[in-house]
Amino acid sequence: MTYSRVVGTGSYLPEKVVLNIELASEVDTSDEWIRTRTGIMQRHLAAPEQTTSDLAFGAAQRAMAAAGITAQDLDLIIVATSTPDYIFPSTACFLQARLGAQRCPAFDVQAVCSGFIYALDIADKFIRAQSARHALVIGAEVFSRILDWNDRATCVLFGDGAGAVVLTADSKPGVHASVLHADGSQASILSTPGSINRGKVTGDPFLRMDGQAVFKYAVRVLDEVARETLALCNMHTDDVDWLIPHQANVRILDATAKKLGIDSSKVVVTVDKHANTSAASVPLALDVAVRDGRIKSGHKVLLEGVGGGFTWGAAMVEM
Repeated sequence: MTYSRVVGTGSYLPEKVVLNIELASEVDTSDEWIRTRTGIMQRHLAAPEQTTSDLAFGAAQRAMAAAGITAQDLDLIIVATSTPDYIFPSTACFLQARLGAQRCPAFDVQAVCSGFIYALDIADKFIRAQSARHALVIGAEVFSRILDWNDRATCVLFGDGAGAVVLTADSKPGVHASVLHADGSQASILSTPGSINRGKVTGDPFLRMDGQAVFKYAVRVLDEVARETLALCNMHTDDVDWLIPHQANVRILDATAKKLGIDSSKVVVTVDKHANTSAASVPLALDVAVRDGRIKSGHKVLLEGVGGGFTWGAAMVEM
């Protein structure tokens, strides 16, 4: 039996850091308001010339170095993003060219903040089917470009960044199970409802969110999908060494852990340092915890994502 294992992680954050107090000078908000409601202290914003594929490249290089592989070893590249470089080609194709990988499949996945979990599940299935041996899976976003910087309800919440993992075929399970869901009837509570039509932007090009509706929906489905995933693995919440939920805000993280009965000491929290980076947030947090030594070989890590669509999913990964 062939399984996939995470053998390398990496992340990249743009150089520019914007503190809450700086935002408070531009919109009607305050450092205290942001911190008490979200836990966010700062966010990183891409430079004007930086693209999603640039951020993805930085994360990919670090993940591949950690895995000890080169671009020529890659059999698959998947980029999860809602902010691609172009409408097409895919951001994954731009990344493939820059890495110097040749001929392997490369494509994007769009499931917003659940994107990395979706991409991880797809890559795991490629490897289990023996259609790939080494897969590069990335979440990368430049959400700063779809924010209304006059809307304090949304602009304070998001940032730019990228996180990546390398999956490799193995005889021992790494990704034990993953579960994906979506409910398109809830699309209106979190969306960017603009489009390009005949050379013009039609509709609203900025991210819009019903914060209370998203909070309630997110906490419920994250609890449900975590239990569903654990059941597939014949595991219980006591078996979880680390929980890494989508880094949206600390209230969602705290509420999710509480519903699952997982102690807060087992929850990896990085949203304070980079805000909500959408598809990048889960692999970013994973990389931070791997590199600082919290997550060790053999640890069981429950990854969760939830985002616009409405989409959600979870994966149980043994490192």
